[in-house]
Amino acid sequence: MKLHEFKFELPEELIATHPARHRDESRLMVVNRATGQFEHRMFKDILEYFSEGDVFVFNDTKVFPARMYGQKERTGAQIEVFLLRELNKELRLWDVLVDPARKIRVGNKLYFGDSDIVAEVIDNTTSRGRTIKFLFDGTDEEFRKALYELGETPVPKDVLKRETEEGDKERYQTIFAENIGAVAAPAAGLHFSREVMKRMEIKGVEKAFITMHVGLGTYRHVDVEDLTKHKMDSEQFFVNAEAAQIINKSIDAKKQVCAIGTTTMRALDASVSASSRVKVTQGWNDKFIYPPYDFKIANSLLTNFHLPESTLVMMASAFAGYKLLMAAYEEAIKEKYRFFAYGDAMLIL
Repeated sequence: MKLHEFKFELPEELIATHPARHRDESRLMVVNRATGQFEHRMFKDILEYFSEGDVFVFNDTKVFPARMYGQKERTGAQIEVFLLRELNKELRLWDVLVDPARKIRVGNKLYFGDSDIVAEVIDNTTSRGRTIKFLFDGTDEEFRKALYELGETPVPKDVLKRETEEGDKERYQTIFAENIGAVAAPAAGLHFSREVMKRMEIKGVEKAFITMHVGLGTYRHVDVEDLTKHKMDSEQFFVNAEAAQIINKSIDAKKQVCAIGTTTMRALDASVSASSRVKVTQGWNDKFIYPPYDFKIANSLLTNFHLPESTLVMMASAFAGYKLLMAAYEEAIKEKYRFFAYGDAMLIL
């Protein structure tokens, strides 16, 4: 398929800049692949489509405060430093993005207010990318505490058209976030409230937790018309024995396995055994999924409404079927569903 096939007109006012008042009060469009029909519901109705023994597979990654602001030595110019991933724990080397990039060269040092942390640029990786070494006199635990106190919740401000706000600290994080390492939230999981999780338990819908640390590559613009030429960024993932056992039990019982989000779906399809079951796995995943694609594990998907020409809308269309998903998006725009990370949800059955 080609990039232009995923282009559609999305009114800017439909991009949600803030979350719903309560997590489970987002809207929910239900897309049935068998009938081609759409239903318009509220997210809190989701359990009506599942029964005892079905399983929801969640991504329990935790977003860390990845956006920092430092001052360049001598000039004092403010520089945004966006932490992408830790390259070496002992040496405190990190892969980052800087803005404005033209002001930051190898050898420059950045200071962060009154903190004891200093960063030195040791390599250029891309036009905006740098490798930096943090200089800090203290233990690793003390360093991380100081680092995270400096940072802000990394909401995608270029899309939301606003800066980070205090409420983002709680709402740009799932209630089951456990393993720190993401720089973007697994958006489908943001809709789950403690009440919905409790109702799952009462109904007998199982839950399994895997980890995939969402990177900025999730939102990276696709700039090639031929999709086979696009390369995804690698994201680290972990599937443990407990999760594999819960998921495989549901598969064997011919129950529904619902992937909560595209990152969960990608991790599941990177963990398939020869017998089409989930196996214990950890590693890095750069798999780019677009139509046509044969999904191996999940038979339903909860996801948000995504931006035009994004890898996320491509993956959702691979699962729903291209024509059906494009029709669903046309309906969503007509019905004024809210798009992006803080927007509404779509359940594809």
